[in-house]
Amino acid sequence: MIFAVSQCACFTHNPKRSHEVALECIGQYLKNTLTDGLIIKPTGILDIDCYVDADFAGLWQSEDKQEPSCVKSRTGFVISISNCPVIWKSKLQTEIATFTMEAEYNALSISMKEVLPIKHCLEAVASCVGISSDEVTTFRTTVW
Repeated sequence: MIFAVSQCACFTHNPKRSHEVALECIGQYLKNTLTDGLIIKPTGILDIDCYVDADFAGLWQSEDKQEPSCVKSRTGFVISISNCPVIWKSKLQTEIATFTMEAEYNALSISMKEVLPIKHCLEAVASCVGISSDEVTTFRTTVW
């Protein structure tokens, strides 16, 4: 849903009827799914998980070959604390990767810029409430 809204927002400078129809569909979807939701069950252990993936040159052959963004890779990641997602992102990488491993490393670097402040914040909060920092520092990253 967030991706659909962000795609419509790209055309605020020159909206067309198709964008209006898309926004109406999004509004109708939200209206019809008011009672739906995500059930989150925390594990009770303060661990941080980060799931990262990159799509190497994902728009190649599907968009205009003269458009520079068609060869950019897309980064996606989800960061969860105690099995509860707290941050999720999907965005084009700023640099153009020349091979898949480079795109994956770029994605990992982008996600770590979000993970490390969360880890430090959890450690600070834990020390204030009397939880040892050893219980907070459990940290896993999975690259898909």
